[in-house]
Amino acid sequence: MIDFPLPVLGLAAFSGTGKTTLLRRLIPELRQRGIRLAVVKHAHHDFDTDKPGKDSYELRKAGAVQTLVASRRRWALITEVKAAREPQLVELLARLDIEALDLVLVEGFKRAPIPKIELHRKSMAKPLLFLSDPNIIAIACDELALPGPARLPVLDIDRPAQIADFVEGRMLGREPKAEHGR
Repeated sequence: MIDFPLPVLGLAAFSGTGKTTLLRRLIPELRQRGIRLAVVKHAHHDFDTDKPGKDSYELRKAGAVQTLVASRRRWALITEVKAAREPQLVELLARLDIEALDLVLVEGFKRAPIPKIELHRKSMAKPLLFLSDPNIIAIACDELALPGPARLPVLDIDRPAQIADFVEGRMLGREPKAEHGR
């Protein structure tokens, strides 16, 4: 397991399963419970955080190796890298401000040695990851009966409050409050 001073939980799934969709529903649920969290997302492609015509984009495209954009509401550091390899999760975690966080959620980094919730949709006809990944601690799916020895908690992928209960209890050691809409 990765050694990090905060709980780190990954979402593992094949492309198209709904990792980002679930995160967009799970994050507000966790925030409502007072959990301060960060998300580390792996992108398999080149991406831009700004649009052509915006100052940060134009300065970065002009050759700035680092561009820090700041306002009274947020700041972002964009760093150009010429690495021949994908970034390692532990390197990215080291860049987070842990004093401002309780939990880190990770999208992507499917093979990282961190606790993970597998997302599975029967309609996609993909193999179950938990059968070969000992770091998977639960399965969020759209079916209640899974084939194989699923001796893991099975969560409803369409019930973010239930998943938040699991995350709060398992990752933060807190008993979820009953009013969180199970």
